[in-house]
Amino acid sequence: MHHDNKHSLTKRKNSLSIRVVTTMDQLMHAYAVRAICFMEEHLTPANVACDGNDLQSTHFVAYDGEEPIGAMRVRWFNDFAKLERSAFRKEYRDIRNLRFAAEFVFEHVARKGYSCIVTHARPEYARLWERVLGFEVASGKPPLRLAGEEYEYIELVKTLLVPENAITIETDAIVMARTEGQWDFAALSESRA
Repeated sequence: MHHDNKHSLTKRKNSLSIRVVTTMDQLMHAYAVRAICFMEEHLTPANVACDGNDLQSTHFVAYDGEEPIGAMRVRWFNDFAKLERSAFRKEYRDIRNLRFAAEFVFEHVARKGYSCIVTHARPEYARLWERVLGFEVASGKPPLRLAGEEYEYIELVKTLLVPENAITIETDAIVMARTEGQWDFAALSESRA
C-alpha cells in the first residue's frame, strides 16, 4: 500500500484507490454508487440518497481500477466531522475495502484538524462500525428515526489523532489556497519566488 507522511488526493492498494472528489465526473461516480446502493437496493427515495447537503460536503470515491465501487461524504461542523452516505456496491462489500476507504477519510478529517468524527448507522451496521473501525456508541443519545423511514439509526463517535501538520489558522496561507487534500503539493498557479 502506498502511504507516506504527505496527504494526497488518492490512496492506492493494488487496483483499489480512494480519492477526494475534485471533478464533476468523480461526483457523478459518487452519485452513481449511491443510486445503486440506496435507491435500487434499499428503495431509498432519490431526494434522500442525494440531498441538499451534497453541495456542502467533501466527497470520496473508491475505485477498482477506474470503476467506481464505493462512496462516502463528510460534512463539517464546529468541532467534529460527520461521515455519511457510506456505500459500496454489493460485489465490493468487504471489510478490507471498507477499512481501506474509511482510514483514508479519517486521515483527511484529522489533517483538517478534527479530532472527532460522527456517523449514524442502523443497528446491524453499527456493530460493524464499532468492531472494524473503532467507533463507540454515543452516550446518552437516543436512536434517530428519520421521517418516512422504518429504521432507527444509532449515533457513533470515533476519536481521531490529529497530526502535527494539521491545517490550522497558523498554516501558511498558500497551503490553505490549495485544492482539498493536496495541501502538501504546490499548485501550478502558485508563484515561484
